[in-house]
Amino acid sequence: MSKSVITSDKAPAAIGTYSQAIKAGNTVYMSGQIPLDPQTMELVEGFEAQTVQVFENLKAVMEAAGGSFKDVVKLNIFLIDLAHFATVNEVMGRYFQQPYPARAAIGVAALPKGAQVEMDAILVLE
Repeated sequence: MSKSVITSDKAPAAIGTYSQAIKAGNTVYMSGQIPLDPQTMELVEGFEAQTVQVFENLKAVMEAAGGSFKDVVKLNIFLIDLAHFATVNEVMGRYFQQPYPARAAIGVAALPKGAQVEMDAILVLE
């Protein structure tokens, strides 16, 4: 099975010892994305704006891998406040159509750089 690194300059650069995504066979394993603006590497402000930025960052890496939201089979969402779950659902509806991916939403104590939301995903490409 082949394994390759996926990168996109339209998403924030990796700021540690990881890759934006790894493609193994026809499966893409995406690292977590936080709401950094890829040009400034600064967090965007406001929860809804942060959620949109995370989806846009994921989208950029998905496209670099040759995929899209329709290829996502698993999405993990990490929130510092689960009270924002309804907003995540509303924003998610802008990016996904049925059948929706499997998903987990996990409350955490903190996220990198003070982000309010982080997501990672697994894609299976046709």
